[in-house]
Amino acid sequence: MASTVQPLRVCLRAYRRAPVPQLPQQSRAAAAAAAAPRIRLQTPTATTRRGFSTTQPHPAKAKKPKLDEEDADGEVKIDRPLTEEELKWIDGIKAKWDKLPPAAQNQFEKDAYELNQARRSAMAMDKDALRGAKFWSHLEEDTEFITDEQNEDPFDEDDIMAMAHHKFEEFREYREYARLAAWEMPLLSKLARPFEPPTEEEPLRFRYTSYMGEFHPAESKVVVEFCPKDLGLTEAQQLKMKKLLGPRYNPETEIAKMSCEQFEHQAQNKRYLGDVINSLIEKAKDPTDMFEDIPLYTGHHTFKVKPKFPKEWRMTEERRKYIDEVREKALLIDKEKEEQGLLVDGPARIKQYLEKPVAVPEHVLQRPVRPTSRPARRI
Repeated sequence: MASTVQPLRVCLRAYRRAPVPQLPQQSRAAAAAAAAPRIRLQTPTATTRRGFSTTQPHPAKAKKPKLDEEDADGEVKIDRPLTEEELKWIDGIKAKWDKLPPAAQNQFEKDAYELNQARRSAMAMDKDALRGAKFWSHLEEDTEFITDEQNEDPFDEDDIMAMAHHKFEEFREYREYARLAAWEMPLLSKLARPFEPPTEEEPLRFRYTSYMGEFHPAESKVVVEFCPKDLGLTEAQQLKMKKLLGPRYNPETEIAKMSCEQFEHQAQNKRYLGDVINSLIEKAKDPTDMFEDIPLYTGHHTFKVKPKFPKEWRMTEERRKYIDEVREKALLIDKEKEEQGLLVDGPARIKQYLEKPVAVPEHVLQRPVRPTSRPARRI
């Protein structure tokens, strides 16, 4: 009995088909009237089982729910059965749609189509704008633009452009400074003070840099110059000071030069340079080690040789007398030649040569005669 039932069960299982759900028909015009996306129902396809097999069928894996997809016509595909609420909603829309006149139905379909096209064009424009901004960055603001076009009045062809106004503003600024230089700067002469050379108590010369009120990173730089001889040191201490200064000492001018710009304010840099000079003076006065075995290195400085006028070429009274004697002798010789007629007069010779007629040879005046017949050609 068991052997007869088993083949029958296999045959029934192989030819069994899945039932097709009965869904109500959906009106395409009803969905368009409500300006909602049209819905296309897809009936599930019948799947066949493997026939004549004694193996147990494996359950299919659960598929992930797909989102509603929209095709080119604006219809939404739903790969799931509709619920009762959705079916009731569709029936209600269909009933309202049937009550409308044909003209209203056509108008609703036309409006829905136009809305769909407008939505598609807007989405395409957004994609193009994003694609262009990604490559050309044309949606970004230009921070280096000459004029600021925000909050500006519209141009009504009754005024010059903004760039021209900026140019006039530059001219006004130039003229303002020109007036200051012409009328107010001469008044500064009243505040002038006579120059007083520095005393022995002021051996340091500081130099500052100002940019007329504008911020500049080099404005805090301070430079100091001094001569080791002006510091009240002995010769041995001065030599040690020069060795300690290293490349900051100029052996040609005998002036040391140092600078500092590591602090924010000029007063701080000046104070730091003063402390450095005080420490150098203390070390130069220290008698424990005077660096006597170390020579003064001057390889960092290039001595420039300035050409001097030779002493032999200088004008002295003896040389002046010698030149006068030579000139007198030359004048006497020329005078003797002039009396004897041996002195050549250049302007007279040139005039004589120009007044003399020039003879032209006869062969130059004669015109050559061309032969009338050509000579026979040799073969």
